[in-house]
Amino acid sequence: MDTNFSDDFIIKGKFSIKKAVTAYKGKLTKEEGGQILIKEKEKLRELQERLYSDGSQSLLVVLQAMDAAGKDSMIEHVFGGVNPQGCNVTSFKTPSSREYAHDFLWRHYLALPQKGMIGIFNRSHYESVLVCKVHPEYNLSEKTWKSVEDFDNPFWENRYESIRNFEKHLAQNGTTIVKIFLHVSKDEQKKRLLDRINEPDKNWKFSSADLPERALFDKYMECYETAINETAKDDAPWYVLPADNKWFARIAAIQIIIDALEKMNLKYPELSDEEKQSLEESKKILEKE
Repeated sequence: MDTNFSDDFIIKGKFSIKKAVTAYKGKLTKEEGGQILIKEKEKLRELQERLYSDGSQSLLVVLQAMDAAGKDSMIEHVFGGVNPQGCNVTSFKTPSSREYAHDFLWRHYLALPQKGMIGIFNRSHYESVLVCKVHPEYNLSEKTWKSVEDFDNPFWENRYESIRNFEKHLAQNGTTIVKIFLHVSKDEQKKRLLDRINEPDKNWKFSSADLPERALFDKYMECYETAINETAKDDAPWYVLPADNKWFARIAAIQIIIDALEKMNLKYPELSDEEKQSLEESKKILEKE
């Protein structure tokens, strides 16, 4: 049974969101998946330590999804075992007035991981071609634009081009980019939203604003399809994971991230002969105590 899914969900060629599966139909059980996840987390921790000690590259993981698709729990279960000193999570909410006073990519530059670090974007610069395309009036807060009529096809083409250039620049300067879309079905989203209402310990997760957005589900799917087709590049690939089964999406995600780290060819620092001699002298001193 194949238990490595790191290459199964990468987008190559024309992407159709209607053809993309949302549920895992393989033979792997949830219990077997749990054991795989434990082993993969150990591997991820070792690779993250190597990334940190190498200090020459960084990893940026972009997570995008509809409400209730499992972004927060994905971060918890996939990255819960890594050293927090080497990993930063940034959740992008509605931009502040200060952020609106800059270009739409500015706040994302500020959150990029430095060399040796893993950076996780919980939502990202893609909100500017997703929620802002579904609700074009939101762009007026940038004050550069005066009317929703400004948001024509050339406007969106320029946004996609800006994102491609942004990601290409990062890739050329030592940042490996992994973009993951957690693809949840409309029926599964309904179930999870109802769980948030019916289970008291999940009430805090529910917002009445979720329902108007859910009514625009199909429109969001169109925007995701376009955004992925416009920005899926070799130096910044998209992975569309079936997210109706959270446990499976976590396995696929961690394997994709491990694969990206392994391709970096990371190495622990090599000590000079002088440093090795100093270590031996320190060892002798300690052993004499």
